[in-house]
Amino acid sequence: MRAQLARLDAVIIQAVIAGALSFSHLHDLAEAAGQGGWKAWAYPISVDLLLVAAWRRMREEQRAGHPSGGPRLWFLVALAASLGANVATAGLLDLDHVPAWLRVVVAGWPAVAFFGGTLLAHAPHHPKEAPTASAPSTTGPHDEPHSAPTAVGMADRDALPAPPTDPDPAPEPTTAEPVTDPVPVPAPAPVSAVALPPALVDRVRAMADEHHSATGHPADPDAVRARLGLPPSMTASVAAHL
Repeated sequence: MRAQLARLDAVIIQAVIAGALSFSHLHDLAEAAGQGGWKAWAYPISVDLLLVAAWRRMREEQRAGHPSGGPRLWFLVALAASLGANVATAGLLDLDHVPAWLRVVVAGWPAVAFFGGTLLAHAPHHPKEAPTASAPSTTGPHDEPHSAPTAVGMADRDALPAPPTDPDPAPEPTTAEPVTDPVPVPAPAPVSAVALPPALVDRVRAMADEHHSATGHPADPDAVRARLGLPPSMTASVAAHL
């Protein structure tokens, strides 16, 4: 903590020294350029204010993730004016015979500083929005989402039918029905065999003999009937001639 305070104190001292010297050099240069009286004191204030405003706006744009080309340009302009005054008053410039172009630059500085300050103050701000953290999901990858119960409003609750207030009716007494013996169902009468024509009888027997000689087993009446293309009702007639 003490080391941090020491560093802060050193930075503050350096800032005070640099600001005082720059302020004095700008005053001397403005006075040498023909801006006497209170006007010579207004020039360093104008330069330092533009420098601080451009620096603050540049930091805001950088924190918001936006390009800071405009504030950086005006910061460099104010820094060049401050450094130029420091160099000019270091003995490289004869303050008793200031060139005409420098007088023009000093005289035009208030308009330039006002233009830059207006752009910095009225440029649209872009506040950085903090990302909203989504709530962690409590359901697993294989869990199905459960729908929350829907609240019923007062109007809908009034519209619902009222529950019955009467008690449940007593169950009616049931009388036991007499048990009766099941009635036997008569068996279906056997289907009488239909007489086959002699030619069809020979065809049935030939197919049965052919099947027996090929497989060694008696022929199935239903298979023989199907091969002859007869209806299922004639299976018994075919079986009678096998």
